[in-house]
Amino acid sequence: MDAVTLENELLRVTVLPGKGGDVVEFLHRPTDTDFVWLSPQGLRAPAGHLHGAADDVAQFIDHYEGGWQEIFPSGGAPSLYRGARLAQHGEVSGLPWECAVVADTPELVSVRLSVRTRRLPYRLERTLTLAAGSPALEVEGRAANDSGLPLHAMWGQHIVYGAPFLKPGHRIRLPGGVKVVPHETAINPAGRRVAPGGPWDWPLVPADGGGTTDLGVVQAPGSPSDMVYLTGFSEGWYEISGEIGMRVEWDAEMLPYLWMWQEFGASVDYPWWGRAYVLGLEPFAGMPTDGLAAAVGNGTAMALGPYESKVLRWRAEVLA
Repeated sequence: MDAVTLENELLRVTVLPGKGGDVVEFLHRPTDTDFVWLSPQGLRAPAGHLHGAADDVAQFIDHYEGGWQEIFPSGGAPSLYRGARLAQHGEVSGLPWECAVVADTPELVSVRLSVRTRRLPYRLERTLTLAAGSPALEVEGRAANDSGLPLHAMWGQHIVYGAPFLKPGHRIRLPGGVKVVPHETAINPAGRRVAPGGPWDWPLVPADGGGTTDLGVVQAPGSPSDMVYLTGFSEGWYEISGEIGMRVEWDAEMLPYLWMWQEFGASVDYPWWGRAYVLGLEPFAGMPTDGLAAAVGNGTAMALGPYESKVLRWRAEVLA
């Protein structure tokens, strides 16, 4: 597979244009720390169009190397939207993207990826930039509705962490006032609350207040799997850190939810077989992880009017 590498004095970021534009390396060079989790099954070249088969879950999972994916226009499970069958995390995560170098100077390196969806009338662009001496990857995305009809979408950044970076005891920090929506609540009518429970003893995050919230520590291998949604961000950011850390910032008006996925080895059947130690902290427009139709049904999906474009800016910065 072709790869594109952006590099400066502090970072090396490797992207696969032919496989969803996946980020498969985010290396902090001074400490030789790679923040990207890669799954035990390794990197596998896509066998044709990933979302063309009847088993729309396996087509994503069987080629999932870990890494960081752009998710659009549907997040999570397969979904049927206005007659279009959308696969697991479909469509753009399973499509080849065009790639062009837009800057390659001592001061700046930048590439632009672009793709058209096949089942819905969308265009998506993503420009990734590294500036000289900066420990941050800057990303600007643009989603365009190419039809004269109003449409919906889920737009997300499927960012996951694992070895060698992620370790038990790493701390997660968020803005104050963030609320927790457990998955069981998210699939029911909006606003319904459930009792605290689960491996993180939700809800730990206060419903109001200012400042910064310490979400707690990353748990040990074997801890139960979990999926929750965080919302109510006054500012879009989180930090996850141990000896070294990562800060991700995004437009919380555009992506008002942070999906938190925990798989620490408790799942012993397909597809993880007890081998995964991975934490996802994923800014998203829409919830839950049940696909676009579910997000439309609960009113959390993004709306794009006829021929409308939306621009999303986010960044990932190493805290050393």
